[in-house]
Amino acid sequence: MATNDVAPEFLRSLRRGLNRSAPNLRRALPWIGDEDPWAIVVSEFMLQQTQTSRVVEPWRRFMVQFPTPRDCARAPLADVLRAWEGLGFHRRAKYLHQTAQVLVEQFGGEVPSDVTVLRRLPGVGPYTASAIASFAFGAGVAVVDTNVGRVLARYVANRPLDPKTAQGFANQVVPAQESARFNQALLDLGAQFCTRTPSCESCPVRRGCRWRREGGPDPAPGSAGVSKPQSTFAGSDRQVRGRVLARLRIGSATESEMASLLGNEDSHRAKRILATLVTEGLVSRRRGRWVLGGAPTGKVPT
Repeated sequence: MATNDVAPEFLRSLRRGLNRSAPNLRRALPWIGDEDPWAIVVSEFMLQQTQTSRVVEPWRRFMVQFPTPRDCARAPLADVLRAWEGLGFHRRAKYLHQTAQVLVEQFGGEVPSDVTVLRRLPGVGPYTASAIASFAFGAGVAVVDTNVGRVLARYVANRPLDPKTAQGFANQVVPAQESARFNQALLDLGAQFCTRTPSCESCPVRRGCRWRREGGPDPAPGSAGVSKPQSTFAGSDRQVRGRVLARLRIGSATESEMASLLGNEDSHRAKRILATLVTEGLVSRRRGRWVLGGAPTGKVPT
């Protein structure tokens, strides 16, 4: 059998193995199985570019403070940014706030179930739209992240997979019914066993794995191309941005306080970072003080 071919037997084997192992693979994450679509929306925004373990407590905190889209939409962006503490990539918080406003203004506070409609929401890309549709509504769509890409490259293909091919395999293997259970099992398998350094001997579906049968170099590195490597955090603009936002979570800052906070930075760089934060609507200057959140964007319907 040529390595460029994928026999249906591997797809069927993966489906059978995951259906059998799903209960034992399931991680104790608070949003798994939550029947509230808004809870799934919040979790998927938080999980973008962030390790799952870092999301659990912020998700719980956020859901207590903003249990519905309407609660989030009515709140000032500054409050949403404060609730986002510990997650980084704060533009996601702004997009989530904007998404909540769209849900209230255009969908009566409900989360739409159609992938195409979900893609139109702020900050929602192909993966997030599919994840919400599957986990919140049981839509028969495949969810492909880095974890899933590794599983498919090893188990099904035994070769590196580009994003389109990985998505195609996932589309073939996901069942029309109970897609949420299956997609979650696939994610859980990649997160716990088919990791960057795989635990093949303890993997519950190892017997059907094509890479295990045929051998050869690990086909997983770079497969699916879903996540891009992040730049080094220490000394980066992300670190400086985080420092500014952490300070403003406490309260407003004067020009001199902000200058002191950024005193170790090159003045041109500090001005550029602040200007970017203002442009993104994450911070603003009001009455000579720096504050969290941009200018008000209008009232949200009650």
